Amino acid sequence: MRSLYLLVLLMLFPGAVAVAQEDSGVQGVGSYVMLLTVEGAIGPATDDYLSRALARAAAEGAAMVVIRMDTPGGLDTAMRGIIKSIINSAVPVATYVAPSGARAASAGTYILYASHIAAMAPGTNLGAATPVTIGGGFPGGDDNGEEPPQGGAEKPVPEPDTAKSASERKAINDAIAYIRGLAQLRNRNAEWAEKAVREAASLPAQEALALGVIDTIAGNVADLLQQVEGQVVEVQGGERTLRLAGLPVREWEPDWRSRLLSVITNPNVAYILMLIGIYGLIFEFSNPGAIVPGTIGAIALLLALYAFQLLPISIAGVALILLGVALMVAEAFEPSFGMLGIGGVIAFVFGSIILIDTEVPGFGIDLSVIITFATTSVLLFVFAIGMAFRARHRPVVSGMEQIIGGAAVALTDFEDEGIVSVHSEIWSAKTRTPVHKGETVRISGLNGLVLEVEPLTHKQEEKV
Repeated sequence: MRSLYLLVLLMLFPGAVAVAQEDSGVQGVGSYVMLLTVEGAIGPATDDYLSRALARAAAEGAAMVVIRMDTPGGLDTAMRGIIKSIINSAVPVATYVAPSGARAASAGTYILYASHIAAMAPGTNLGAATPVTIGGGFPGGDDNGEEPPQGGAEKPVPEPDTAKSASERKAINDAIAYIRGLAQLRNRNAEWAEKAVREAASLPAQEALALGVIDTIAGNVADLLQQVEGQVVEVQGGERTLRLAGLPVREWEPDWRSRLLSVITNPNVAYILMLIGIYGLIFEFSNPGAIVPGTIGAIALLLALYAFQLLPISIAGVALILLGVALMVAEAFEPSFGMLGIGGVIAFVFGSIILIDTEVPGFGIDLSVIITFATTSVLLFVFAIGMAFRARHRPVVSGMEQIIGGAAVALTDFEDEGIVSVHSEIWSAKTRTPVHKGETVRISGLNGLVLEVEPLTHKQEEKV
């Protein structure tokens, strides 16, 4: 509900929201330590949040940025965007895996390696950085859902040269080269970094410190700042000595933009927005001038398209969903004893399942959402659109087509011209056969605004 309010507020008052966010920020504070928090899967919203926070820290003269992290992994594109921002940052960045029980798995390991300071709290772990899909991202664990091996223990997984396909070998080799480059940049253990990718190895905090994977173990942020005091780090633009004693720690939470991005890049939300957009446009085209369905549908579809260009979607999945909707619409308009409808449901469900092209935790579409929308779509098109289509084939109840062949009541006696009543309306009428007042006559034609009538026979009266 809070996300819905945020979306409505953004669309109605975008300028006011931006001003309010700017006023609530830290302005003109001089040197301080900026604290950022990353929890859950790493995606486009995380990249936006961290990248803009680092730019703001540089503009405000922050002494250091601390990223408190607990993540199972995330998308490759978002991870690389974050790492670029860290490497190009003029402000030192310390990634701190905390609190106890947290992890920097998969994409989190790469970010930890890229940071100027790598720290962990007791009882945390990192590793398991093997890519599992070509465009998808990095998993939060191994493929079978088991916990990754601790202490760098080897796990029997295929070597790159025995992988199932050339694309898998390419992805693994690229990931190895990438993390080794980060390790060399920060003078960290490159051999174990390669093992984290090749064998999905994982390490607890104490062993990570002993192997030179991280720089320190700290119980909290204050302890971390105290331990790194006076260290010299290489940032964009030269070396910097960390002078952190006595500096305030200010936490910068995601603003309206990052929160909105987090909402719409949720695969379930993006999926729902896409379907609302499709259905809204279908109803608008079926009932031109309705305006509301078309307006809502267009907005929802644009938001969905924006989210999809940030997410690893499958074009085949989108095509199958559109085909499924088209087949269900065809079933409603051209009944085929269920064949088109069944085919549409199958295409719709399979397209929804493969829509998000990644196995990263947190970036899949819930099966319950797919089933709900598949069922709703069937009911919507079979009943709602079907009923509207059948209504078009009902007899006309107004206009000239309805008048001719209908019945009227003579209001006067007349042999040539007179007046009759039709649906409580008075019409001029002509007849070739005398008509008596109160007699029911049949309308046989219409000449301008004059009805042509004739008395009903006995059989016609029974039928009327």
